[in-house]
Amino acid sequence: MMHRPQLYTTLNNGVKMPLLGIGVYDMYRQEAEQAVLWALETGYRLIDTAAMYQNEAEIGQAVQQSGIARQDIFITTKVHDNDQGYDKTLKAFDTSLKKLNCDYIDLYLVHWPLRATRKDTWQALERLYTEGVVRAIGVANYLLPFLNELETYANLVPAVNQVEFSPFLYLKDLHDYCQKNNIQLQAYTPLMRGQKLDDPRLVAIAQKHGKTSAQIVLRWALEHGVSTIPKSANWHRIRENFDVFDFNLSPEDKVVLDNLNQNFRMVEDPMDWW
Repeated sequence: MMHRPQLYTTLNNGVKMPLLGIGVYDMYRQEAEQAVLWALETGYRLIDTAAMYQNEAEIGQAVQQSGIARQDIFITTKVHDNDQGYDKTLKAFDTSLKKLNCDYIDLYLVHWPLRATRKDTWQALERLYTEGVVRAIGVANYLLPFLNELETYANLVPAVNQVEFSPFLYLKDLHDYCQKNNIQLQAYTPLMRGQKLDDPRLVAIAQKHGKTSAQIVLRWALEHGVSTIPKSANWHRIRENFDVFDFNLSPEDKVVLDNLNQNFRMVEDPMDWW
């Protein structure tokens, strides 16, 4: 087991959340359960799933099997697009709670900003938060226009906004907005599914620090105060992705990394939903 210090952030309602977690998108059955067990053994305490991933039950089993106290693990899940809307979201939350075999969920997110239902869905999340069955609520895939719209009807500021984010998709305006409004930005697909890890500028920084390109990218996010949830079902990669707490990037490194942006997306652009 690794014993590197885990970095935490304090959300806008006072809840503490690990900055680094594991994502479990596109993992099923035993693979998902095993990946989470390995992650928890390594030292991860943030697990990010979603109803859409169809593995909440396996995540719940891994948490139970780990022997780690429930209050020491931060579990995020999300409303499936098919379950958006006020009443349907409340029912969907109950289903996720049962599958995860938990009494509460740490963070519940609107998965995608569907035009017809995102307002009602957010209002359902506010009710769940008020009832105390979820410790924090937030959104995913909300770029600036969606956040500006949310301001017009939300009674609560989202605690987290989870978006695709990397040095090659450096959404600086969104990052600035979230910092200003005390919304924790969280990066999914932070490693770009490996697509840009051989960029020579990235490789040079990795070699300087004796790290991998993936570790440099994750460290870049953390040093920007961005939570990040790299996905892996590989034992070695799970450990490698967590081994990012023993070095710091130099100011020169950050300048290089901050200028890698190519608006490079692995996932569809949320503005297609606007």
